[in-house]
Amino acid sequence: MPDSSQPPIDDAAYLIHRHWMSEAIALAQSAGDAGEVPVGAVIVDADNNLVAAAENRRERDKDPTAHAEILALRAAGQVLQTWHLNNCTLYVTLEPCAMCAGAIVLARLRLLVYGVDDFKTGTIRTVANIPNSACSNHRLPVLAGIMESACREQLQSWFAGRRHDKKQVDGRK
Repeated sequence: MPDSSQPPIDDAAYLIHRHWMSEAIALAQSAGDAGEVPVGAVIVDADNNLVAAAENRRERDKDPTAHAEILALRAAGQVLQTWHLNNCTLYVTLEPCAMCAGAIVLARLRLLVYGVDDFKTGTIRTVANIPNSACSNHRLPVLAGIMESACREQLQSWFAGRRHDKKQVDGRK
């Protein structure tokens, strides 16, 4: 039985969301292949043109702020020559953390689309709700669950591989 909370597959907007989330998933795969937590982010303008794309780089850059969302927001600001990203949509594979949620709200995005909830550190709707908080200066529209299964599987597979590798290094089976 189809999930009635999701738009029908032939809905043009839903197909656009799936397209851009697929791009974010590809970036997340690249991050995972490089030893990073596999998270990818894509920012598009109101005409659905790619503005910026990024993947997690914390390990490679030795930078605790090098989350995919932050890097994509920085790149979009440089491309558009403004920090006001109010005509842009951010697609990200995993629900943003507090740092990223704060930056997303401050960027005044038109829409945030994410793949899978993060029940440990997600601050869009699971652990906390920064966009609807009294401390937010911008009410951020959010669409969650686009390609949720693919995003979840990618993360679970990556973490399972890390656990397996750790057992091999530790000599456990």
